[in-house]
Amino acid sequence: MTLRVRWLGRVRYRDALALQRGLFEHSADDHLLLLEHPHVYTLGVRADLANVLVPPADVGAELVRADRGGDVTYHGPGQLTGYPIITVGTRSRLADTVAYVRSVEQVVIDALADLGVAAHRLDRYPGVWIEDRKVCAVGVKLSRGRTMHGFALNVDPDLAMFEHIVPCGIADKRVTSLRNEGIDVSMAQVVDAVAARAVERWGGAGHDRADVAAFDTSVQLRRAEGLQIRTRKPEWLRTPAVMGADYRTLKKTMRDLDLVTVCEEAGCPNIYECWSDGTATFMINGERCTRACGFCLVDTRHPLPVDPDEPKRVAEAVARMGLEHAVVTAVARDDLDDGGAAGFARTIEAIRARTPGCAVEVLIPDCKGDPDALDTIFDARPDVLNHNLETVARLQRAVRPSAGYARSLAVLARAKAAGLTTKSGLILGMGETDDEVRGALVDLRGVGVDIVTIGQYLRPSAHHLPVARWVPPDVFEALRADGEALGIPHVEASPLTRSSYHARQAAAAAN
Repeated sequence: MTLRVRWLGRVRYRDALALQRGLFEHSADDHLLLLEHPHVYTLGVRADLANVLVPPADVGAELVRADRGGDVTYHGPGQLTGYPIITVGTRSRLADTVAYVRSVEQVVIDALADLGVAAHRLDRYPGVWIEDRKVCAVGVKLSRGRTMHGFALNVDPDLAMFEHIVPCGIADKRVTSLRNEGIDVSMAQVVDAVAARAVERWGGAGHDRADVAAFDTSVQLRRAEGLQIRTRKPEWLRTPAVMGADYRTLKKTMRDLDLVTVCEEAGCPNIYECWSDGTATFMINGERCTRACGFCLVDTRHPLPVDPDEPKRVAEAVARMGLEHAVVTAVARDDLDDGGAAGFARTIEAIRARTPGCAVEVLIPDCKGDPDALDTIFDARPDVLNHNLETVARLQRAVRPSAGYARSLAVLARAKAAGLTTKSGLILGMGETDDEVRGALVDLRGVGVDIVTIGQYLRPSAHHLPVARWVPPDVFEALRADGEALGIPHVEASPLTRSSYHARQAAAAAN
């Protein structure tokens, strides 16, 4: 199995756990997720709560129960956490677990040796030690021959956070860090060393690596770079403006009902084709977004209050248009406690009450990864749950500064675990390579995504990110074939493809 190594940056524990579970259930590959967490204490299945000495909230940390071995431990900034999701041997579970824990320890020991640090095991105590001081905790789960959870290597965390617990339930041993031991290494160096040793041990069938961002600011895209906004588009990106009777009727319906469509707000090039075909994507929760993604034209002024009658008006428009497949999206509403989730649930309910035979697809924001908010949408049982990854790992922070690669994958993993048909999309032409796109397709397939859309980025204005390249149709066709070869049931890929393009046909093809 190919080993997929991913540096994910700072990721909340709940998002990393959802991503692990998605990869565990759906991926045919092995994975190594490398990341840092915000402050969190985690409890293993046999953890003693008495080993948590102060309320975690009092020191700015979360407390989470995990289905791994071991007692209580701490994760936080300055600590490299690694989650291998790999297939191990077929001996007894106990023997496999012992052997696997030793292999994780050895990866860390060897990586530290490469950095000039003499580390070792300590009898009867899992983990990695420098003399009698613990520098790396190990806690794993092995089920059905696959692994979850992993190790936490202290590079330069706040060691005072360990004073609020009995680390790993061991009261008579100290915790240390590389910095505390006088080892001057950066997180980037440690990540590279661990990744190299992991590939050596677990990547015999091949590997790839993707980083959410460089460890410096060189990843940032500059608006002066790329193609000039006046650059003439190639022939394959030109669409005729056909404003026929169907288009005009739909436009009048939208205005009569005071509705917003993402077709208009995002300047979609397919608006004439889709509207003439009697299809549109409704945008709820207002028309002002609380985020400012570098590619998006949607208004980012301070949002207005949500209109409680909006779901009924959307349902009325669906009925008037006679839709068989309605698509509903929304601006991000980080100002709302639930991120706008209730609006989706009410709109799904209203459409089904008004037009019972209509399938409903939703394109949702991440709701900050809040499980309760996401469950509000999942419980409404949309026929398709779409959440866009948008771009490759390396460009996430430049393209979507308020979102996250791992969080988006975690949203999709949670939706799949809820039994929904899942969908995601990528925009090309913002500086990615074709190999990076293939890596993103691997990650989407890894969490069980059923439908993927891939289209060309078109710069909305001079204030948005530049177009780095025009991607020709044959590259889109090759990427479509690559995605389907990975096992994604349906890939819609062309220069003019957008999230809702041919949505009804894609849903039918994926089921």
